[in-house]
Amino acid sequence: MIDPKILRTDPDAVRRSQAIRGESVDLVDDLIAADERRRSLMSSAETARAEQKSLSARIPKSSGEEKTALLARTKELAAQVKQATAEADAANVTFDDLIRQVGNLVIPGVPEGGEDDFVVLEEIGTPRDFAAEGFTPRDHLELGEILGAIDMERGAKVSGARFYYLTGQGALLELALIQLAMAKALAWGFTPILPPALVKPRAMEGTGFLGQAAENVYRVEADDLYLVGTAEVPLAAYHSEEILPADTLPRMYAGYSPSYRREAGSYGKDTRGIFRVHWFDKVEMFVYCAPEEAEAMHAKLLGFEKEFLSTLEIPFRVIDVAAGDLGASAARKFDCEGWVPTQDKYREITSTSNCTEFQARRLDVRMRDANGTRPLATLNGTLCAMTRMIVLLLENHQQADGSVRIPEALRPYLGGQEFLTPVAN
Repeated sequence: MIDPKILRTDPDAVRRSQAIRGESVDLVDDLIAADERRRSLMSSAETARAEQKSLSARIPKSSGEEKTALLARTKELAAQVKQATAEADAANVTFDDLIRQVGNLVIPGVPEGGEDDFVVLEEIGTPRDFAAEGFTPRDHLELGEILGAIDMERGAKVSGARFYYLTGQGALLELALIQLAMAKALAWGFTPILPPALVKPRAMEGTGFLGQAAENVYRVEADDLYLVGTAEVPLAAYHSEEILPADTLPRMYAGYSPSYRREAGSYGKDTRGIFRVHWFDKVEMFVYCAPEEAEAMHAKLLGFEKEFLSTLEIPFRVIDVAAGDLGASAARKFDCEGWVPTQDKYREITSTSNCTEFQARRLDVRMRDANGTRPLATLNGTLCAMTRMIVLLLENHQQADGSVRIPEALRPYLGGQEFLTPVAN
């Protein structure tokens, strides 16, 4: 959540952020009123409590009418303290409910607008000219079936729509991607983590996934647990309610986990193949750092994503996501979109978000330096979402005979194999 002090010192900054997000500006006024009310009630309670304490100290030294009056007044004050405290507690609940509806403050320079108003920052690599090569590219599902790598029919039979099996060469390809991603992350200084995929409500709410994104979350009601849609959630909650020494920062983690998404609202979108599914595996980068280092760290995470995609020889572009398309926690987000030949367009395959202090405040993660204790910043970045990366690899590196060339960087994790080859039915 945002720093409550900003509401008092610069409420217009919050209004501007809400406006370019396309969210309620009136909410800011409601929040300011709620903040003033809770602070007034807390002040009243403290004033009454202080008077009660002062009078109580005089009672043992008093007698007669004075003592009777003091006892009566302290009784009145006790009732006032009780009522004011109850009202202050209720006002705090109202304030907390309202402030959790406010998105993170958007960083200046983020494009305004919605989903289609992003700014392209750069394009890296050149899409292949399949016509010049003399053949029409197959889509990833057709290739997956030729290679014996993807089985959608049995995935639907066992689990329903948007589920799949990776088989044979498909399974080996994912395992190779995991190993390459983790090897890269280790070289960059990340600590590998295998986090739980089921988390308590506090972890899900603290990372901002029970607000606007709640419809896409799977909940296990019997146990009051949630299936995570990204390793960002358990990694963000890893240090919840902790104070980290400044000299141990940044802390950089690379988490591998399954990810579950209901894909509510995506009816009819990407129904063919494994581009948009209910479950996929992912390697996620996550960083805790000092707030003043967050923007530089954000650029570094984007650089890691770009290096990984370039290593896999995939044409892609980098976009600066518009404010109206940011999640509640993100103050800025960059996406890498890979070229999909059969769709003749770029599609999102990685993203990296600077969440500034937003998640840390909600999860009570702080840092201690020479100036004291304060919230730190959190950032996240997708290194490899397996299904989408497999889509990109199959389509961009396919050959006319249905085989797929394996990028050199992946070959050591596939026994030196240079091609995925068609299998007999």
